[in-house]
Parts: sequence; C-alpha cells; structure tokens
Amino acid sequence: MPEAKRQEFRNIHVTELANYRLPLAGFVSILHRISGLLMFLLLPFILYLLDNSLTSEDTFAYFKGLTHSPLVKLIILALSWAYLHHFCAGIRHLLMDVHVALDKQSAAKSAAGVFLVSVPLALLVGLKLFGVF
Repeated sequence: MPEAKRQEFRNIHVTELANYRLPLAGFVSILHRISGLLMFLLLPFILYLLDNSLTSEDTFAYFKGLTHSPLVKLIILALSWAYLHHFCAGIRHLLMDVHVALDKQSAAKSAAGVFLVSVPLALLVGLKLFGVF
C-alpha cells in the first residue's frame, strides 16, 4: 500500500505573509507583544505627566484641561486598550504556562475569550472617555 504524501511544513518568508492566514491564537499573541511594547515605550512619558501633575494644582488643572482634546482621548483609549488586552492575554499565557488549554481547540477558545473580555472593556472605557455616560 503506497504511503500518502505528507504535508510539508516550512518557515514562512516575509514575502509570503500576505498569503498566510494567521490563527486567532497567533493574532492574540502578536497583539500581546504590540500592546506590551506600546505600554513600555509610553511609560516614561506617562510617568513624566504624573510627576508634573502632582507638583501643583495649576499643573494638574493644565493636564486635566488637555484631556478634553479628542486626540488625547484617543491616545488614552489606545493605552487603555493596550493595558486591557495585555492583561487578558497575560492571564491566558499564564494559564498556558501551567498546561491549561494547550490543544488547538482550547487555544482558539481562550484566544477568542481574550477578545470577548478586552474589547468590550475597552469600548466601555471609550464610551466613558467621550462622555456617553
């Protein structure tokens, strides 16, 4: 009986990325890295703003006034999303470290769970930022 030809797995070159369909778990993993990098790079700026806002009531009022700008609100929303996604994906990765949900179906479900929790929370933050409630 002839053996069936097995599928060949190989590394994907950068030029082939447009043709590759990334699984949801991979997408969550990449966004986890991006959100961590975003928070890491903006942390000195956030600490600088916090330090200056605590020096006097005038500087606090000045920075509070800056938050009324739509651009600043979008930046705050992006940082909030980064934190929420990174937190949820981090819990997922911690569970995987203790060998929970390692098979393909469970990994896809936990990746979807990250989005099902972090995206609505980020939407709530956005609604609050833009004064809906």
